[in-house]
Amino acid sequence: MTMPTTQTAAGTDRRLTAGWFQRLAWVVLVWVSLGFLVWVPFLYVATRRGLSSDWVAFGSFALYECVILPWAVMTPDGDGDAFFGIAILVTLLTATVLLLTAVFDKKFPNAQPAYGGMAPQGQQYGYPYGR
Repeated sequence: MTMPTTQTAAGTDRRLTAGWFQRLAWVVLVWVSLGFLVWVPFLYVATRRGLSSDWVAFGSFALYECVILPWAVMTPDGDGDAFFGIAILVTLLTATVLLLTAVFDKKFPNAQPAYGGMAPQGQQYGYPYGR
């Protein structure tokens, strides 16, 4: 099964809009997985939009996973490492802020005519060939 995508060649529009429900769903995935799937929404954005900044964001969160998983396994049992907990919380908060505010583009309303200007007229009734 293939998924239709838009081309991401130079000069094309690379906007990726998302509503609040989709943004919150990505944030819930990040928090429910306790940060282990924090790279998934950024991979989605990078493959859909194809910008280098999106790939850098995905790479940084994937590198976080490559560092945090062995660190979690190597830590001895006991009270735990305070720096480890702070690193996880900072990463979760950073991913949340990025997903809610910076990653997805805002939807622009349709262009409105300037004050005092005429709105563009549609096809007039009774004249089928347009003007």
